[in-house]
Amino acid sequence: MKNSITSDFSSRMILAILTTALSPIANASEDTWVSLFNGKDLSGWTVKVAKHPIGENPYQTFRVEDGMIKACYDQYPSFDGQFGHIYTNQSYSNYRIRVEYRFDGQWMSDAPSWTELNSGIMLHCQSPLSLSLDQEFPVSLEGQFLAEGTSAGTQTANVCTPGTHVELNGELSDLHIVDSTSELFPGEEWIQFEAEVHGNELIIYRINGIEVNRYTHPVLDQNDKDAKRLIENGAPLQVSYGHIALQAEGHPVWFRNIMIQPIKD
Repeated sequence: MKNSITSDFSSRMILAILTTALSPIANASEDTWVSLFNGKDLSGWTVKVAKHPIGENPYQTFRVEDGMIKACYDQYPSFDGQFGHIYTNQSYSNYRIRVEYRFDGQWMSDAPSWTELNSGIMLHCQSPLSLSLDQEFPVSLEGQFLAEGTSAGTQTANVCTPGTHVELNGELSDLHIVDSTSELFPGEEWIQFEAEVHGNELIIYRINGIEVNRYTHPVLDQNDKDAKRLIENGAPLQVSYGHIALQAEGHPVWFRNIMIQPIKD
């Protein structure tokens, strides 16, 4: 099993380097925004849901409707810990990412209480090929999406750090959640999230164009079991690039206008 994981991870690391060079933004000018979603299907994206093999999309968790990517639960008999993410097939390092999100429908009541009106976007993700079958969250840096009525926080665009640590004001922090300076908005309201990502140097979050969070120099958490597995298979401690993923963790959520812009660092 370890050899299989190592082989998959090594292959994906090589592919990540190649696809970064061949990505849609590789030759784009710095003022050009490029869509990561064609509005028609999930081409260019890969689904990984906990307890299911990579590429399987159980109960049509992720689907395209009305020109949007929707995370849906209307076909689920129960949530049963099936945390899901949909990943870009390509990896990125220096870029701005924008996405608009809104919540819809009924939360899965057997999911953890903190998942109500809770979703997010994961940056610098490990490859979905390197996730274990039951792994709930990728090692990554999350921009957390929350709405009024959630029990998970009092503001949106918090930083969550599954398998990682970040520096705050020049000092390494072991906080799992770093609160933003934003507020909460009604769940049915469309909110624009933007992340400005400068490799390993600096990441800034903005809500509706206003800066609400920033951190620097993310690293792998050497005490986290999923991060340790990556380290054992050759991943560097510094987190400088990775895939982008949209999250499904128990509450239906819609994503639209998923745009990326290169930063020529």
